[in-house]
Amino acid sequence: MPVRPRRPSRRSIVSAAVATALVGGTFAGLLSVTAAKPEAPAPPPPAPEAKAPAKRTPVRTTGSPASVVQIVAHPDDDLFFMNPDVSQSLRSGSPLTSVYLTAGESDGVNARPRDAAATPTDKAGYAEARQNGIRAAYAEMATGSRTSAWDREAIPTAGGGWAELDTLRAKPQVKLMWLQIREAGAINGDRPHSLHGLWTGRITALESQRSAGTPVAADFAYTREQVVATLTGILERFRPTFVRAQDPSPGTYPDGGAFRDHQDHLFGARFAQAALARYAELPGHPHVGVQNYLGYPTSALPHTLDPDAADAKLATLKTYAWLDGVQDCGTVAGCGDLKVAARPAGRGWTQTVRYARGTSTSWVQRGPDGGLRAFSVLDGHLAAWRKPADAVAWRGPEMLPGGGLDSGVTSVSLPDGRIAVFGTRTTLGGDAADYRREVVTTVQSVPGGSFGAWRSLGTPERSDAEGTSDISAPAVTVAADGRATLVLRDSRHRLTAREQRADGGWGPWRSLGGTEVYGDPVAATDAHGRGYVFASTPDTVLAWAERAPGGPLTGPAPTGLPPTTLALSASAAPDGGGVRLWFRKPASGDLRSADFSGTGPVSPVTELSGTGVAGFGPVSGGDGLLAVRSRTGFLATAPHGRAGARPVWTLERFLFSGAPDAGTDGVAAIGLDGRLHWTPATR
Repeated sequence: MPVRPRRPSRRSIVSAAVATALVGGTFAGLLSVTAAKPEAPAPPPPAPEAKAPAKRTPVRTTGSPASVVQIVAHPDDDLFFMNPDVSQSLRSGSPLTSVYLTAGESDGVNARPRDAAATPTDKAGYAEARQNGIRAAYAEMATGSRTSAWDREAIPTAGGGWAELDTLRAKPQVKLMWLQIREAGAINGDRPHSLHGLWTGRITALESQRSAGTPVAADFAYTREQVVATLTGILERFRPTFVRAQDPSPGTYPDGGAFRDHQDHLFGARFAQAALARYAELPGHPHVGVQNYLGYPTSALPHTLDPDAADAKLATLKTYAWLDGVQDCGTVAGCGDLKVAARPAGRGWTQTVRYARGTSTSWVQRGPDGGLRAFSVLDGHLAAWRKPADAVAWRGPEMLPGGGLDSGVTSVSLPDGRIAVFGTRTTLGGDAADYRREVVTTVQSVPGGSFGAWRSLGTPERSDAEGTSDISAPAVTVAADGRATLVLRDSRHRLTAREQRADGGWGPWRSLGGTEVYGDPVAATDAHGRGYVFASTPDTVLAWAERAPGGPLTGPAPTGLPPTTLALSASAAPDGGGVRLWFRKPASGDLRSADFSGTGPVSPVTELSGTGVAGFGPVSGGDGLLAVRSRTGFLATAPHGRAGARPVWTLERFLFSGAPDAGTDGVAAIGLDGRLHWTPATR
C-alpha cells in the first residue's frame, strides 16, 4: 500500500566530466457484479498442447503456453511495482490471475488526507473500495472499459478457509483472487497480528478481514501452514508457467534495522516462496519461472520507464484511485482507493519497474566447437539446454538435482573448457530463524560432461535478521589458471568478494568497498586476461579492476559515468583494450555504452538515442548483435556493426523473463511459457 517509505541516506558523489549526452473521459453504466454460491475448486485443467513455433522464433523447446500468477500483499502492489509487465501480459491474451494475500483494510478510512478526520472508519468498506479499484483497473487494461463486468464467487481453499474469485466476463482468462487475510497496517511497526507475526511464530493464527461486498459468507483464520497450503492449492488450480512475486529479502536500514520495504511485502513474498517450493515437488505441472520485484526501495533510484510507459502506468493508478469520483461501481463503499488519489504516482513508483532478481546476461556459454549451453531456473532447479554445433534445434531442458535456487544465474567458461554456473539459493527451514540465502555453484566434471553437486560458497551476511539475507546475484571473473573470483553486493550495499585458491578451495569473504551500491554487479575479462567488475549507485557506476591478469581486484575507481537504471552488462571491448559496458539512460529507455581500460575514466559515452525501442532492463550484446526488452515487453534484436550506429530493431513477439543473452550467432531468451526461445543471427 502506498505509505511513505523511509529513504536511504544519500552521500554526495562528484562525478568526473563525461562527454555531452546526445542522447480520460466519463464512463457510463454500472460495474455489473454477480455473486455465485460457493462451490468446490475445479480440478486442475489438463496441460494444453504446445503451440507451433512462431515464424520469428524458429527454435523452441516443448512446454505449455504462457500462464501467469501474481502474488502480492496488498491491492495496488501489482499496479505500483509490477506494471507495465501486468498490462503486457493482459494484452498478450494469456491467462493471468492476481492473488491478493491481505484485504488491505489499513485504518478503514477511504479518504484523502484532508478529509480523513471527517470520514468514518469502515475496514470492510475500505477493503471493498480497494477491490472495486482493482477490478476497474484490470478491466480497463484488459478491455479498454473500466466498467466491464466481473463475476464474483466464493471458493474453499486448500488451507481450510474461503477466498473470493473474480472473473472478467469479457475475458474470462483474467481473474482476481482475494484471500482477505488481515494486514499489518504499518510498514515497520510492531504488529504481531500480521503475516510477519505468523511467519515468525509470534501468533499461531491470523484472522480474516472480509470486504463489505464479498461473497465469502463467514470469517476464518489461517495458521502459517494453512497459508502455505492455500497458496500451493492456488498454484495447483491455475498451473502457471510464470509467477510474479514481491521481494522476500529487501534489506534493512543500517541505522536501526527497519525494513526497507513494507513488512507485508517481505513476508508475503516468503509465504509465496514456501508455496512455490512445495509446488515444485508435486508432479505433473508445467515448469514454473519466477520473477521478484523491488518495492519501496525504488523511490531512491533512477527511473527506468520512458515518459509514455510511465504515463500509461500512472493512468491505471488513477483509475484504481477513483480520481474522477464517478460513482460507476454499483456499491456504496466507493469505487477506488482515495488514499492513493492524493498521490497516484506513489513515491515515483509509476515511473519505475525494477526486478530484484534475474538481470544477468551471461547465462549462455559458447563452446570452442560452436556448441551452445544455456541455463535458467525453473521450479527452483537449474534448467539446462544444449545445442550441438551441427544441430538446428536446442535439446532440453534437463532439470538438474538440487532445489531452492533463486531466479537468475550466471555462467562462466573455465580455461580447460568446462562450464561453471553460479547463483543464489534460499533455504526456508522449519521456522523463520532458518531462512537464509547463500551463493552456490556447480561445475562440469569434464568439458561437455555432466554437472556435479551444488557447492555452497556461503554468504557475507551474519544473519537473516540483520539484513533479511539481502545479497545480490553473483558476478564472477576467471583467471587464466582457472581460479575464480566471486563478487556480490551485501545488505549494507557494499561489494564483497571470495577468491578461489590454487587448490580449488575458497578464501574468506573480504570487502571491496564502495557505498550505496544497488542492483547486481557485472564482471568481464578483457583480451589480456584482466578481470573487471562494475556496480551501479544511484548517481554513477563504480569499477574494480585487476592490475595484472589473475591479480586481486582493486577499487572502487570512479568511472565518471552519469546515472544509469542500475542494470548493467559488460563484455570484452572489440578493440581488445578493455571492456565495454552497456546500460540505459534513466527515464528514457535509450541505450548507452562506454569502454573502460582500467587506467582512468571511461571513454566518452556512446548514445543510441531515438531508436524507438525504449523499454527497460539490461542491454545484451556488443558490436555484433544487440538484444533488449522493448516498450511492448517483447524481445527486440538488432545487428550492430559499429559503435554509435543506429540499430534497426526487429521485435520477436513473445514476452520473456529475466534478461536476454546475445552472441554473434543469435539471441536466447526464456519466455513466460518456460521455453527457451532462440533467434538466429542469420534468418
